[in-house]
Amino acid sequence: MEKHNLTLVHEFILMGITSRPELQAPFFGLFLIIFVVTVLGNLGMIILTKVDHSLQTPMYFFLRHLALTDLGYSTVVGPKMLVNFVVDENTTSYFLCATQLAFFLVFIICELFILSAMAYDRYVAICNPLLYTVIMSQRLCHVLVAIPYLYSIFISLLITIKIFNLPFCGNKIISHFCDSLPLISLLCSNTHEIELIILISAGFNLVSSLVILLFSYLLILVAIFRMNSAEGRHKALSTCGSHLTVVIVFYGTLIFMYVQPKSSHSFDTDKVASIFYTLIIPMLNPLIYSFRNKDVKYALERIWKNLCNVVS
Repeated sequence: MEKHNLTLVHEFILMGITSRPELQAPFFGLFLIIFVVTVLGNLGMIILTKVDHSLQTPMYFFLRHLALTDLGYSTVVGPKMLVNFVVDENTTSYFLCATQLAFFLVFIICELFILSAMAYDRYVAICNPLLYTVIMSQRLCHVLVAIPYLYSIFISLLITIKIFNLPFCGNKIISHFCDSLPLISLLCSNTHEIELIILISAGFNLVSSLVILLFSYLLILVAIFRMNSAEGRHKALSTCGSHLTVVIVFYGTLIFMYVQPKSSHSFDTDKVASIFYTLIIPMLNPLIYSFRNKDVKYALERIWKNLCNVVS
């Protein structure tokens, strides 16, 4: 491409969710509610699993970090999306866009492997209950969380630096937030290398985390079918129910978003899918664990009673 066709991009224009003025206010109200529920729900889950003594177990240690990643990438995307509803032209600077992409990738990649670590935790709890406290030691739990964080930071920096070291064309319009695929479409130079990096890393992240999940749940199902007690089977299934629901919703959305062929992609469907996994899923996760988990319910009741006693 010739040099005069290139321009130095200092900012990007975010298209937003809708271009129809009559829908701006209703959408702003809806997404504001979703964002507030997401922040309160995940922040509440982080605090609850930290302060309640009955939730000081490996399962809730991983749940706390799941809430942290949910809070992370929804906060990276949500506020800027809300601003887009109340301004005529929503722009984001070159460096803020790079920062948003970097943090978003860190949290979204990390969530994949934290969900896998939670599946492994459930496998140990059901298949090796007598050795659970020995196997799932505090040290192992910290390692199973630290590795995903370090790995996701490395991949995030690699992709972000690669993208933003390449020149952008005059077209600087992207969707409602700075994601890797929309940004690549604006690059003027050869994008084969960065596309290959994203394809390999995304494939590895999705496949490796899914293999751990599927293998863990396969062993869990085998162990459940071998149980003689119906009560034991029900208890084992109930400990996995919340996590399995979160996994199906999260992976289902990601697979729909990234694994479908290019010919099947539609801008509107991709926008809906990205909204779902950046805002809806982080809101649903703490709600799923609150309503389906007796330990969380009891912990909430205890804290509420203690607060009432203090006030009275």
